[in-house]
Amino acid sequence: MKKLMAANWKMFKTWEEARQTARELVVAVGSSLPGDREVLLIPPFTALRGVVEMLAGEDGYFLGGQNFYPEVQGAFTGEISPDQLLDAGCTYALVGHSERRHVLGEKDDFLARKVVFGLEKGLKIILCIGEKIEERKEGRIQEVLTRQLEMGLEKTDKDVPAMDLVVAYEPVWAIGTGETAELEDISHAHGFIRSRLKEMLSQGDQVRILYGGSVKPDNCQSIIGLDNVDGVLVGGASLKADSFSQIVLA
Repeated sequence: MKKLMAANWKMFKTWEEARQTARELVVAVGSSLPGDREVLLIPPFTALRGVVEMLAGEDGYFLGGQNFYPEVQGAFTGEISPDQLLDAGCTYALVGHSERRHVLGEKDDFLARKVVFGLEKGLKIILCIGEKIEERKEGRIQEVLTRQLEMGLEKTDKDVPAMDLVVAYEPVWAIGTGETAELEDISHAHGFIRSRLKEMLSQGDQVRILYGGSVKPDNCQSIIGLDNVDGVLVGGASLKADSFSQIVLA
């Protein structure tokens, strides 16, 4: 199982800035990309075409979309469809990132529609899950993760191929705060997620589980060395090619 090293650039970078960062990353990693790694860049929609040009011909590099709407087309101003993402060169798409859940108000039932629709249209889906700080303090981590997994995947065929689905565990309190969960906490959460996936899906033992939440060059190696951590989803530290290349090669 190859580790997926994903960069979520959120609402950062113009078209040219994104192209430059992608180009610098490919140069920085060079021929050193391990055979057990894949790199995923998830830029703003406006930069998708530019970034995919920089990745052309590079083995092990993929493009992803930050969001999509679960319809083929229609009067959904400001939204983007899976077909439009695929047309722009995307292989992957995020669903349920904490900012979509807690800032923009997307609910579990809507996210379930996204997951199954995106898969049907040919995208590989990264379903993001994770608890807020108050839920953590109340000892409700497993309850929250179970709900988000069960509801997020309730419309998905239990025989979905493992390589078409990724789960990203991002404790909300650790995203962009500089705070990182302790290794023991990450290990416990990922182990629990793995057990639930094995119960829910035929290939649940092979679905990749990423960790996200203030991942940096100096903590990435210890994180990806944990059992059931199959890669990382990186925000701030992925915005510069130098720091993200160190994470990719950790």
